[in-house]
Amino acid sequence: MDSRNPFLCLRAEIKSQMPYHYTTGGPLATGFNPVNTFEFYRLRWHFQATGRLSFPAGESGNLLRGAFGLLLRQTASAAVYRSLFEPGRTDGASPSGLKDWPRPFVFRTAGVDGREMAPGDAFCIDMHVFDCRQEMMRAIQSALEQVGEKGLGPGRGRAALLGVRQIRTDESACGMAEPLAPSVVSLEPEPGEMAVRRIRLRFLTPTELKGGSGGHESGVGPQFGVLFARLRDRISTLRALYGAGPLAIDFRGLGARARSVELVSSDVAWTVVRRRSSRTGQTHPLGGFTGEAEYAGDLGVFVPWLRAARWTGVGRQTAWGKGDVRVVEP
Repeated sequence: MDSRNPFLCLRAEIKSQMPYHYTTGGPLATGFNPVNTFEFYRLRWHFQATGRLSFPAGESGNLLRGAFGLLLRQTASAAVYRSLFEPGRTDGASPSGLKDWPRPFVFRTAGVDGREMAPGDAFCIDMHVFDCRQEMMRAIQSALEQVGEKGLGPGRGRAALLGVRQIRTDESACGMAEPLAPSVVSLEPEPGEMAVRRIRLRFLTPTELKGGSGGHESGVGPQFGVLFARLRDRISTLRALYGAGPLAIDFRGLGARARSVELVSSDVAWTVVRRRSSRTGQTHPLGGFTGEAEYAGDLGVFVPWLRAARWTGVGRQTAWGKGDVRVVEP
């Protein structure tokens, strides 16, 4: 470990086997009741630019996703590649009825979005991984080790991977060589949260929701019922496909309660971003709304779900960072 950078695991150290404390289809050995929890790895990859790098505003997550997918195809087995990057293509609809399964990861690239990097500049990229099996973690590590070497963004600027850290939900960090379990988030309200009657949400990255009034360009935030339905379905599907199994919750009952919560104020704006596929030549929208919305009603049971949205994202194209929602603390 370099004493000048104690927060980093250097390249030689990250070659070691990543920790694995996850049992596929079964509960985690963490002391938590798995019935109403959600598990994931939160990883922070530390790079240093060795050439000039450019991350166009609004496109950094998609650029990284594309580079990661290309290298994953080259470095992982076909089965692992499909599980991580093309899940469910041959397995039918997901538990929530979606034709395409959600990918078991999201990137967080706010720290680099819109930035130009000069040689020597350090930067970080976060990745939340929901399929915590050891073989998946190894494949992710192998692909991301080469992302900077092969080049990123316009001009294919290069970067060296310095190390990776696991970041807990309390923001503490630890080296991947340590035997740590995934982070576990409870979906049950904490003491005092059942009394919550008002909450403000901040949509940090463009968010696009399907379902009536849930994602539109009018400058008005989403209705709570639509927002919660998309979040409930995303978290429950991720856990059913990649975690400890289906959640034991009253889907319809929660949905009905969510529709009774009112949108009382909002300040959102629609962001228009488009990407061009280098493979097909087609142009795809990446936009959505950002800003804040405030809700009032019987909100206590929804608070842990809303906090979990920070880790999973909600809405379309979450894999490359869209739908990052945060609870604004009073």
